[in-house]
Amino acid sequence: MKRTRVVADTVLTCDENFSVFSPGVVDFDDDCITWVGSLEEKPAEPERETKNVGGLVMPGLVNAHAHTPMTLVRGAGDGLPLWRWLTEAMWPREGRMNPEDVLWGMTLGSAEMLLAGVTTSCEMYLHEDSIVEAVKNTGGRLVMTPGVVSALHPDDAGAGRTQDIIDFHAAHHGSEGRITVGVGPHSAYDLGVERALELSELAQELDSLLHIHLSETSEENQDLESKYGQSVVKTLAEHGVFDGRVLAAHCVWVDEDDISVLAEHQVAVAHCPLSNMKLGSGVAPVVSMREAGVLVSLGTDGPASNDTLDLWEEVKFGPLLAKVSAHDASLLGPREILSMATRLGAEAVGLSNVGSLEPGYKADLLRIETNHPAFVPVTELDELLAHVAWSGSSKNITDVWVNGNQVVTDGSLQSFDLDEAVAEVQKRAQGLVGS
Repeated sequence: MKRTRVVADTVLTCDENFSVFSPGVVDFDDDCITWVGSLEEKPAEPERETKNVGGLVMPGLVNAHAHTPMTLVRGAGDGLPLWRWLTEAMWPREGRMNPEDVLWGMTLGSAEMLLAGVTTSCEMYLHEDSIVEAVKNTGGRLVMTPGVVSALHPDDAGAGRTQDIIDFHAAHHGSEGRITVGVGPHSAYDLGVERALELSELAQELDSLLHIHLSETSEENQDLESKYGQSVVKTLAEHGVFDGRVLAAHCVWVDEDDISVLAEHQVAVAHCPLSNMKLGSGVAPVVSMREAGVLVSLGTDGPASNDTLDLWEEVKFGPLLAKVSAHDASLLGPREILSMATRLGAEAVGLSNVGSLEPGYKADLLRIETNHPAFVPVTELDELLAHVAWSGSSKNITDVWVNGNQVVTDGSLQSFDLDEAVAEVQKRAQGLVGS
């Protein structure tokens, strides 16, 4: 057993009480946290390796909605609205991707996230075996929801794809203590309500997460709403699509009745503010959803519509967008937004032992260098929390642990060659451009 103690100037737990210890300690045995508290509360143990890291230690961030292999198409279609962006820029190139392309695209994206302290991502994409292989190599934590996209692969969206997901779940769910598997229907507008229901029932049979795009733009659901005479949220609920554990990405165009339906069915939402802004999709009613009891987390979306995987930008711009939209500076303070990026994000993607520093949870944590102009001054706790929320950035992350293993040390990745991943993605992306 590997027994580790991390000692920091400040430990921010992000648990339900939002406990803070200065100086603080996190003890973990192998992959599991055994004790968190003040340094003076528990003496050092000779058999436990102690790392005096200084700075601030907190849980690793959770990216609740991503298509990370889209590093291969980052920058394509810039300035297009969602539908044209998908059909003219994304899907043609993605349709040419092979498993090796996706392996390297995910490797580079996983590196970008780990260097930013994002220890978990919930992915919806194709070539899922390659994504698992990449994350096993990088050392990250993965919630993999194999994508089902009829517009991209019409022949692969039916029964054969269902069996693929069943086999994939059997092979990889729970692998290495870092991989969990769900089901990823792209959207009701792409697949139709009946197919979405079939995949929801599959997720329930597997006791897994259903991860779906929902109401991202004002136009996408017009055909379905005309057919069923009501919002797509109500239609999916009435057809049983929300009967299991559901994570809905975006939820920009939902009204009060829709929000009530989401709350009633305990549908979690992945809020992706930068992607929504970049594609001109709109502003999700995050505050209204939270007030109604909807669990709201944060996601980057794909790195082609953001254009980074640095969740710290969502931590900052998510609440700023809510504040300016409502003309209310009191909305979504540091505690709320940091919870959305950690503990609530983990809950949204179906993980009950990630996202908080407390005994029994996985040892996923990051260190922030607070000896930096953006973190000065600190005269009280609320100022420190404000600095983390508003000044936090990937450039301040120096060390990262996932499942008890240190994957970033002094700002450097430990398990693979970043330069090789950069070169491979550059070469492969050029090949996807086509004629």
